[in-house]
Amino acid sequence: MKLSILGARVVDPASGLDQVTDLHLDAGKFVAIGAAPAGFSASETIDAKGLVAAPGLVDLNVALREPGYSRKGNITSETRAAAAGGVTSLCCPPHTRPVLDTSAVTELILDRAREAGNCKVFPIGALSKGLEGEQLAELIALRDAGCVAFGNGLDSFRSTRTLLRALEYAATFDLTVIFHSQDRDLAEGGLAHEGAVASFLGLPGIPETAETVALARDLLLVEQSGVRAHFSQLTSARGVALIAQAQARGLPVTADVALYQLILTDEALIDFSSLYHVQPPLRTLADRDGLRAAVKSGVVSAISSHHQPHERDAKLAPFGATEPGISSVELLLPLAMTLVEDGLLDLPTLLARLSSGPAEALRLPAGKLAVGSAADLVLFDPASSTIAGEQWLSKGENCPFIGHSLPATVRYTLVDGRISYPA
Repeated sequence: MKLSILGARVVDPASGLDQVTDLHLDAGKFVAIGAAPAGFSASETIDAKGLVAAPGLVDLNVALREPGYSRKGNITSETRAAAAGGVTSLCCPPHTRPVLDTSAVTELILDRAREAGNCKVFPIGALSKGLEGEQLAELIALRDAGCVAFGNGLDSFRSTRTLLRALEYAATFDLTVIFHSQDRDLAEGGLAHEGAVASFLGLPGIPETAETVALARDLLLVEQSGVRAHFSQLTSARGVALIAQAQARGLPVTADVALYQLILTDEALIDFSSLYHVQPPLRTLADRDGLRAAVKSGVVSAISSHHQPHERDAKLAPFGATEPGISSVELLLPLAMTLVEDGLLDLPTLLARLSSGPAEALRLPAGKLAVGSAADLVLFDPASSTIAGEQWLSKGENCPFIGHSLPATVRYTLVDGRISYPA
């Protein structure tokens, strides 16, 4: 299908383009930016005056819950939700049942994602078999099946020596390893950031050092092994300072933060609402400010949803007995636009952290508007607003932002030149 998108403000952080112009698409790719090619006749046009056209968002952590957790979500429901949030490419973590540590599970996820057709899915393979931290998974077979990186989530390795050997092996084949740095012993039993709020509420705490001790160790292992590393879900100001120091030393490391960590602090827990129960935990105002500064400077190059949908019952027990996580991918663009509305980031910088930054971190073929590249883009209205939850596509309703009025509305999400949202 030949499609022309007319009169949009086109913002492409990868090339620095920011101007009102036209986009022309054919056979799933961009064929021109500006004037249409000679002889090009669009079979369909979109009047995009007043809208922003940007690369489709790239989300590095979206739990699809399939296979194994269908009561929480599935590939069709969660990729539909992602498309509604402006996402065209996403990475799914290996915490499935069975664990994403075999080619068969990888192929199942990719096949079902293609059938759903809502957005492109890039699986993250398990670094260890069964995520048990004892034996290395079949990384090359997983890579060949379609995994783009490898990690163990918050399930740490039993032995630092075993982890080092895994990193050395990954470095040999130029594989990317994703770290969720949290010391198991320091975090054990904790529910909230160890500080004044946790003390007031009587909740067992997770100290900042649970992150920084593990992070310091992991960075030293990255330096020794030479592996390409991405640090995910950072929560503390001191943590991002360690990343900045590592980058200054020339280590091949990138980082992301969860969008909700840039908006919320541990003070959100004051009413014991389980909707704010996340792991790693929400931290202090000073930590949030440190994360925001790192995102602005580019030390943290990616903002992700860290979408974890849950069934209703998972959040109904007393705080300590509930399952951690927030369902938020379908609000990714509107919720992120609060950072622009509040003057924390300009629009091109925000879009860079949501598209080209994450794509470059994991070397994904996404995150740019360029002639010849896949026509993955989002069209949104920055002058409109979204009432969170007014329509809800994810199976997980565990979202503390439902009912909030958020800036900007996603009008269209296109994948390979095809409109995937609205369906």
